Formats: sequence, C-alpha cells, structure tokens
Amino acid sequence: MKFNDHSNLEGLHALLGGSQYHWINYDDEKMAKTYKSTLAKEKGTILHEFASQCIKLHQKLPDEEKTLNMFVNDALGFKMTSEQILYYSDNCFGTADAICFRNNFLRIHDLKTGTVQAHMEQLLIYTALFCLEYKVKPADIKIELRIYQSNKVLYYEPQVDEIVPIMDKIKRFDKIINDIRKSEE
Repeated sequence: MKFNDHSNLEGLHALLGGSQYHWINYDDEKMAKTYKSTLAKEKGTILHEFASQCIKLHQKLPDEEKTLNMFVNDALGFKMTSEQILYYSDNCFGTADAICFRNNFLRIHDLKTGTVQAHMEQLLIYTALFCLEYKVKPADIKIELRIYQSNKVLYYEPQVDEIVPIMDKIKRFDKIINDIRKSEE
C-alpha cells in the first residue's frame, strides 16, 4: 500500500492524537476547557514575541495599566535585554523575559499572560542561573524580581539564603544527571 504523504505534519502532535491520548476520557466540557487552554498558550507565545520585538526595537507602548504595556515600558525604561538565555549546563538553563545587570543591581522581569497565578520560583531559578553563569555572589549584589500579570506588578527582593540553596541544588542535580549519563554509556 502506498500511504498518503503527510510530511508537513512530521514532528507535530495533534490535540486529538494518540500521543495526547488522555482526551479519550474527556467529556465535552473538559475538551472545550483543554482547547481554550491551548489557545491561551498560543496567544501567550505571540504576546511574548510581540513584547520582545517592542523591547528590541525600543518601541514604547501607551502608558496604561495593562500587563503588556507595563512590562514593555518598564523593560525599556530600565534598558533591559529581552529573551536572554541563562545557562549553567545542558541540563539547566532558561530564558528570562527581560533582564539587566548594572551597578551590581540585577533585575529580572517576567511577563505572565495567563490566568494561573504566577510563582516567584521561576525568577529565583533565573537569578541562581545568572549568578552561576557569570560567577556573581548573590551577597554582593542587589536583586529585584518582577512578575507582570493581570494588570498588576508583583515586586520581590530575594535574600541570599533563598538564592544560594537553589544554586547548590542546580550544581548537585546537574552532577547527578551527568553521573547517570556517564554510567549509561
């Protein structure tokens, strides 16, 4: 038999596909909710791309108390870098939505476009990654983290005793993963 050519779909997964098999047990309401969640994720990706382009192009948005506008305008005001990868190893890295470090002051801002309440842990990990990658001691710098969500800004100034344990855990877990890889070779 000659099968139909669907090479344009290689590497993709359909919402109602076999690898996403849980849908087979959904009722209509759950399916609708799942699809709406997928649409929200896609919209979030587009908004992040838009915000990044605004920052890279130095394009200010109208001064309104809207999540996107506040995020972009603050990033521009602080002369932040958009979508910066912070790297410790192939096992541990992440992308900060907006970041800057000058005069021993680290700022990391995160844009949240969904309705699920954001948590500061993501930004604490980015802080630890920054300190590890650039060999900066958290005790030697000032840190401000911000989450932009639901037309509000959540500010947080973490303490050294919050960052150092994350740095230690990254190093320890990275070693565990690498040791397992070596033993599997």
